[in-house]
Amino acid sequence: MPSITLPTADRRMQSYALGAPGRFTPPVNPSFNRVAFAAAHVVADPLADVDPWLTPAIDWERTIAFRRHLWKLGLGVAESMDTAQRGMGLDWAASLELIRRSLAAAKATPGAKIACGAGTDHLTPGPDVTLDRIIAAYEEQIEAVEQYDGRIILMASRALAAAAKGPDDYIKVYDRVLRQVKQPVIIHWLGEMFDPALDGYWGHKDHWKAMDVALDVLGAHAAKIDGIKISLLDKDKEIAMRRRLPKDVRMYTGDDFNYAELIDGDGEGYSDALLGIFDAIAPAASAALDRLARQDRAGFHAILAPTVPLSRHVFKAPTRFYKTGVVFLAYLNGHQDHFTMIGGQQSTRSLLHLAELFRLADQAGLLSDPDRAVARMNAVMTTHGVH
Repeated sequence: MPSITLPTADRRMQSYALGAPGRFTPPVNPSFNRVAFAAAHVVADPLADVDPWLTPAIDWERTIAFRRHLWKLGLGVAESMDTAQRGMGLDWAASLELIRRSLAAAKATPGAKIACGAGTDHLTPGPDVTLDRIIAAYEEQIEAVEQYDGRIILMASRALAAAAKGPDDYIKVYDRVLRQVKQPVIIHWLGEMFDPALDGYWGHKDHWKAMDVALDVLGAHAAKIDGIKISLLDKDKEIAMRRRLPKDVRMYTGDDFNYAELIDGDGEGYSDALLGIFDAIAPAASAALDRLARQDRAGFHAILAPTVPLSRHVFKAPTRFYKTGVVFLAYLNGHQDHFTMIGGQQSTRSLLHLAELFRLADQAGLLSDPDRAVARMNAVMTTHGVH
């Protein structure tokens, strides 16, 4: 196996010998006993003649090809979420085009699961933004997705977080919106560690009090809700909320720190999955879920356990910059030929962060072609002036 010289935290260069890639055999006709969505990233077009910080430019062919890769592994696609840089480079117009193309690809792919983010991100938060305008913004995006027969992931709203005076305002908005959806939706509670603009969502900075408000909404509209994805990076809060959900409302874990034990579950239930890290570890996630479906819990954990340190590194604070690590892994594994992101977001993580990500990905068996990964890591180091 090849080796590479990588930088360390004390400013030295240290040789690192790679291990063998993991043997993650894709399941044939996968049938999991958990619903599993990967929040998928977008591949930027590095040759587009645009202002990179202002105009999203997407390589549509590679972006859709990556979604087909996820479907082949039996994973669903959570489209146009924060992993796709929604609100951090990807605007609503580009999001809708992505949704349209992905839904068309899903319809042409037997068994493909997909759900699409609808929110209010085309509405700029401000003092003149009323609750009625926020409701109208939600309605506009929901209608746009539903015209293509898309399932909805109801995304948290920065505008609502800025405008709401308390829990009653959240209840009013969600009540109006949920009464209108055509199919049961997945509600997304995205914590402030992922998006600081969502601090105090549901009308409380205290997550436990916020949880009570969210549960009130879920209880009032259970027939219109498939599940809730919570991204708070706190397994105890997720488990507590999971035990209080209305009957037939799923808990989709968004906990990229503790997903293995949450998906496995306990004597009182388990979480399904809607995870950004499943984009980066898709072959391992698929193989592990296949083991779990065959009641091989030990095999499930043996595959996922080495991926957890990697995920915790990718999602370390500032968590909102995790997309850089996800795209870097896609680059190392040949899903795209460059390490460029819309909005120049490849610059949000340091070279030391990427070097440690490389080591952890290798230790999890997630570098599918070690020689290619070494060549690409060396290219990234060269652009940073490290040879």
